[in-house]
Amino acid sequence: MVPLGTTGESVTLTKDEKIAVLDFVVETVDKRVPVVVGVGGNNTQDVLKCLSEYDFTGIDAVLSVTPYYNKPSQKGLYQHYKMIANESQVPVILYNVPGRTGCNMQAETTLNLANDFENIIGIKEASGNMEQIMNIIKDKPEGFLVISGDDLLTLPLIAAGAEGVISVVANAFPKEFSEMVRLSLKGNLEKARELHYLLCEFTQLLFAEGSPAGIKSVLNMMEICDDHLRLPLVNISKSHANKLATSIDKIHQLV
Repeated sequence: MVPLGTTGESVTLTKDEKIAVLDFVVETVDKRVPVVVGVGGNNTQDVLKCLSEYDFTGIDAVLSVTPYYNKPSQKGLYQHYKMIANESQVPVILYNVPGRTGCNMQAETTLNLANDFENIIGIKEASGNMEQIMNIIKDKPEGFLVISGDDLLTLPLIAAGAEGVISVVANAFPKEFSEMVRLSLKGNLEKARELHYLLCEFTQLLFAEGSPAGIKSVLNMMEICDDHLRLPLVNISKSHANKLATSIDKIHQLV
């Protein structure tokens, strides 16, 4: 479970709201599965302050996105994560998503961090750059996790040696998507491909008008949560919601 991630709109939550969300998740999970909390930002000192103030009881790791907007150099990224690694009470998972941050952490920087800090245990890679991600997989130290941050690329990334995914689609179809991942990890790519392509159209539609707007609309259709977003995010269009509903029906007919 990854509370306070991007899909949970963590950037528009207040400090008290973040603590409330985290406390609720930790209590509900009750140690049944690992809990990874999102702690990131573009002000290193603010991130360090959050790390010093959180109660990490029941938290297994932090997921920390690269700084956004101010576009640090590779040296700046290294120093940012060095400070986080030195401050964090739990292991750290890096998060590279240049499409959202405007900043790409190159494979060399990721590998330097992986080799230099024992408590930096993995990276959620959502650059979409297969060559970059494969270079990380090829040269990473033993035990360092390379995790897909892109639902559509999860199958090929696992085939290339990635260990799993932090998923948006799995909020709506946890059974089917998790089974696709398990089959991929076992090397059963033929059956994994069936599930991959079953969910492919739905996944594309899910992000077409922005995330997390798409998944929140879907979860509302499934009566799991209300379709609320905080500005500057807005709800998807009615016509696009209809396309998602049709795609959901297709999946339900085939599973």
